[in-house]
Amino acid sequence: MNPSERDVLIHHLENSRDLVSMTVQGLTLDQLRFSPGEGRWSIADCVEHIGLIENRALLGIQAALQSAPQPERRSEVSKTDSIFNAVSARQQRVQGPPHVAPKGQWTDFAALLADFEAARERTIRLASETDADPRCHFMPHPLFGLLDCYQWLMLLGSHSERHVRQMEEVKADSRFPRSAGASA
Repeated sequence: MNPSERDVLIHHLENSRDLVSMTVQGLTLDQLRFSPGEGRWSIADCVEHIGLIENRALLGIQAALQSAPQPERRSEVSKTDSIFNAVSARQQRVQGPPHVAPKGQWTDFAALLADFEAARERTIRLASETDADPRCHFMPHPLFGLLDCYQWLMLLGSHSERHVRQMEEVKADSRFPRSAGASA
């Protein structure tokens, strides 16, 4: 990964992490738990989900980067880096696999948020310190097919942005609790 790509990646990961934190800052437990309807996620559900994705994807990326580089596989990657904008835009709803769906079993929202933030710090550290070229290491994505690890890392930031948009939709619901109840 060249220095410019590394800078873009780290900036993207840091900004999307900060965006998640700012979006949930100061929300009450009632607000965090509010769901706009049957089968729709609450803000806490979104945070739980992005933490699950971050942790699972990071394990896969770390394993892929430890394998031998395969630059000859670049031609197998059918998606361009433009997928990041499509993911964050949230123009199309996607049902994720059950193993990364929120379970709502958290008891402390601050710990749930801290779990995401800790995972993102590990992701940023990997992006900052890896000597491997993430463009030469690959991992399949359930929707996009084969992606290189740089794309995967960028996708984590875009995935967070996507769910921030979802959290903003929840906040915009006319039934969203406006009162100052118990704080998280």
